[in-house]
Amino acid sequence: MNYEMIAAAARRLDGHARRTPLLSSPFLDKIAGRRVYVKAECLQHTGSFKFRGAWSAMTALPEAARGVIAFSSGNHAQGVTYAARLRGLPALIIMPQDAPAVKIANTRALGAEVVLYDRTSEDRDALGAALAAERGLELIQPFDHPQVIAGQGTTGLEIADQARCEGVAEAQVLVCCGGGGLTSGIALALEQVAPQMRVRTVEPEGFDDVAQSLAQGRVVENPTRSGLCDAIVTPRPGRLTWPILQRLCGPGLVVSDDEALRAMALAHDRLKLVLEPGGAVALAAALFHPGQIAGEAVIVTASGGNVDCAVFQRALAMGDAYAAG
Repeated sequence: MNYEMIAAAARRLDGHARRTPLLSSPFLDKIAGRRVYVKAECLQHTGSFKFRGAWSAMTALPEAARGVIAFSSGNHAQGVTYAARLRGLPALIIMPQDAPAVKIANTRALGAEVVLYDRTSEDRDALGAALAAERGLELIQPFDHPQVIAGQGTTGLEIADQARCEGVAEAQVLVCCGGGGLTSGIALALEQVAPQMRVRTVEPEGFDDVAQSLAQGRVVENPTRSGLCDAIVTPRPGRLTWPILQRLCGPGLVVSDDEALRAMALAHDRLKLVLEPGGAVALAAALFHPGQIAGEAVIVTASGGNVDCAVFQRALAMGDAYAAG
């Protein structure tokens, strides 16, 4: 992985991915005690940053590709399916049975064949490898894929350019982190174009394998299970992403599920954004853990907005209670 791959991915994404806005609100600044800038990747195609990596990988496939296969709890599934549809390729997506219903429905609506599996008793990697071999499909992994990382890194190029327009040259960049594809891509991009910006990972409590790995200097694996922040629940950092995270990222941050829900409510109230819990953890860290962040400004990724209605209503109710209290 290198910066040149990210620059090449940016050229292929030009005219296909949205340049998402960098938003701010004086109300959020007051809560955080510093300027807060929100990179709204929830406004990207299919509702998350995942389209960037999917299109980067899709456009790097051989012309003879017969179709693609991916495994995902939902956001990567939708990004890959939409990118495959644009290229005219079939997509087979392996999703956990307990994935949010809206993500399963959206993936099918975009045209994918969806295979559900039990994450507690079945090995998705083995299932994916078997189906890929059986059907002759190209596997596009959710984060441990060079072209996926390159595509996600284009988010960092935009952050650097947009921050300069806001007069921000130095800041910590908080990234919602699962396996580390978005985080490592942004970190590689910023290392080249904005070296005064330092990337920090943000994860939910109980699923902070990356924060633990960074603290201990070795890969730490957590048990595989579901959680509220499903989009970023992974057992360990990726084989490709871990060396990048270890070299370029500061200490990891960890937030509670309740803090993620409150951040969702504030994003809706103050920025008119719809976020899912996993896409709100970076904002939650900026708002509710300011003592662990340095500098006069902080940039956060709002990485996804594919949320079930019941969860979103729960977040809004929690936000009302917080405001009242």
